[in-house]
Amino acid sequence: MAEETKKTVPQAAEEVVSDVPVEKEVSPQPEPEKAAEEGEKEKEKDEEAAAEEKVAESASFKEESNKVDDLVDPEKKALDEFKLLIQQALNNHEFTAPPPAKDEDKKKEEPETETKSKDGEEPKTEEKKEEELKIESCDAPPAETPVEAAATEEPAVEKKVEEVKIESCDAPPAETPAAAAEEPPVEKKVEEAKIESSEAVEEIKETIVHEVTPPCEEPAAAPAAEEDAPPPPSPEKVSIWGVPLLADERSDVILLKFLRARDFKVKEAFTMLKSVVAWRKEFKIDSLVEEEESAIVEGLEKVVFLHGADKEGHPICYNAFGAFQDKELYNNTFGDAEKRGKFLRWYILLLEKNIRKFDFSPDSICTIVQITDLKNMPGLILFKKDFRQATNEALQLLQDNYPEFVAKQVFINVPWWYVAYNRLISPFLTQRTKSKFVFAGPTKTAETLFKYIAPEHVPVQYGGLSKDGETEFTTADSATEETIKPAGKHTVELPVTEACTLVWEVRVVGWEVCYGAEFVPSAEGGYTWVVQKSRKIGPGDEQVVGCSFKIGETGKVVLTFDNQTSKKKKLLYRFKTKPSE
Repeated sequence: MAEETKKTVPQAAEEVVSDVPVEKEVSPQPEPEKAAEEGEKEKEKDEEAAAEEKVAESASFKEESNKVDDLVDPEKKALDEFKLLIQQALNNHEFTAPPPAKDEDKKKEEPETETKSKDGEEPKTEEKKEEELKIESCDAPPAETPVEAAATEEPAVEKKVEEVKIESCDAPPAETPAAAAEEPPVEKKVEEAKIESSEAVEEIKETIVHEVTPPCEEPAAAPAAEEDAPPPPSPEKVSIWGVPLLADERSDVILLKFLRARDFKVKEAFTMLKSVVAWRKEFKIDSLVEEEESAIVEGLEKVVFLHGADKEGHPICYNAFGAFQDKELYNNTFGDAEKRGKFLRWYILLLEKNIRKFDFSPDSICTIVQITDLKNMPGLILFKKDFRQATNEALQLLQDNYPEFVAKQVFINVPWWYVAYNRLISPFLTQRTKSKFVFAGPTKTAETLFKYIAPEHVPVQYGGLSKDGETEFTTADSATEETIKPAGKHTVELPVTEACTLVWEVRVVGWEVCYGAEFVPSAEGGYTWVVQKSRKIGPGDEQVVGCSFKIGETGKVVLTFDNQTSKKKKLLYRFKTKPSE
């Protein structure tokens, strides 16, 4: 029993999507002897449900201010230290200096060790030679006295003189056998040796004096060399996303992104910044931005695109990877390593072009909202290795080289298999990144999007009113949200105060509702005009229903919605008047 509870409790922590339908198998009736086990399993299910509720109720990520005055003291201190490290790196040209080659360093170390070993051996050989000379000189005792006498007369002579003395004494010992019989000739030879040794000492002195004089002239040439030395190089200039580092307050906004990505650990943030600068240089981002998106990969306009803004003004990027169910598009994008590389370049280009639109001032918006549609993706995620590899690589590039550019990450149309997918990507994400995630199942997609995005900014395929080629309404025309109760009727009145042309459009998320419209004049006894006959609209019919009605008198247009289902419905509508022609 203890083992079963240990296995099931971690699973509850992974089920982060509370509104996603999960397929359940019908379990057989428990045997009498297993009644206790079934009771404990029910308790575990209750614990799992409670855990899901906690996840659903967890506080969402709140974006911090980019103003330096709003930072707490430890954050201000970290920012100052970060700036100091960057300034030192700019002075030393650390951002553009090429990294040292490890192979060359090893090759240089090897000759140095060899020369050191050779230098260490040479003194030994010299010492051996000197010892041999001393031993040879010791064979002639009579020759030592004149050498010592000469040494006492000239105490300032160097070792070279002593070596020459020893060499000069080598001749007399050769004559010692013949001179042993006659003592007077030995004295003459000793005197001659004294004369020869003294003459050799004088010659060596002269040579030593000539060798010492040249170094005296070197200090005079040193000041001239110092004057000719070039001045130190000026600090290098490094820009990132079009903003020069340490130039103005815009640079502070960028530096805060790196600090927050590393929890205000200055050294880690500095390492990340250097890595990003090196990656951008290697990836040739500046030249990439000048390219056209269609020139890299064609047909991806509906896969990843920017559309509208959220209620706080963040631009929204949609990722509809379900479009890769098209085999031709899939093969053209992920067919081989070269095509996957082009896809990454295209994705980075799209991101870079939109980031360049930010001005990075402390009061402005400089983050985006990511919407990832998981519809039609089970086969891609679970069985397509090439797709999984490319998306994981793109995710890693974003996390490593674009810190704190995502304000919120919303996953919509999350299927039942998302638990396995979440386990797959979780190890690659930081806790701060995961705190920005929002999940919504198929039935909660539109409702979740409307919490963060106004309906007029949400594309029609995701339950909103925004569609391509719209001419009558724009995102500046706000929409109204209302709820239609289950098994009930709902009416909306659009007032008309003067002769005009009234234009409106309506949408019920999921439809399966009867809809009609009529004009009711203000004058008594006036006739009611049926503008749109009541009809039932199914989920596969028109997504947005619009109408234009020219009115010559005051009154109102009444929109009627009849919901016969047992579920409440989300109603969206907007209208405006135009002068009659």
